[in-house]
Amino acid sequence: MSSPSVCTREVIVNLENGLHMSPSAQIVQTAQAYPCEVLIRKGDKAVDGKSMLDVLTLAAEKGSTLVLEASGEQAEEAIEALDQLFKTNFTAG
Repeated sequence: MSSPSVCTREVIVNLENGLHMSPSAQIVQTAQAYPCEVLIRKGDKAVDGKSMLDVLTLAAEKGSTLVLEASGEQAEEAIEALDQLFKTNFTAG
């Protein structure tokens, strides 16, 4: 498959304090490790997953449903890595 792919995945925020500074920084750092474009959607709002300020503006509290979307080179790998953050509640070493 040489055509650019778009991958999406729905995740739930399970952190007691929602997406505060530390987990938001982990999301941004992970997203920046991949060359693809990363968007995070909450309801009708979509933000750049590589921008700390943008991610914080989601104000994603515990129980929020987010949609991770990546397009371009290594999109699938980026979504998998971001999904792992949510699956492990941002505690993976």
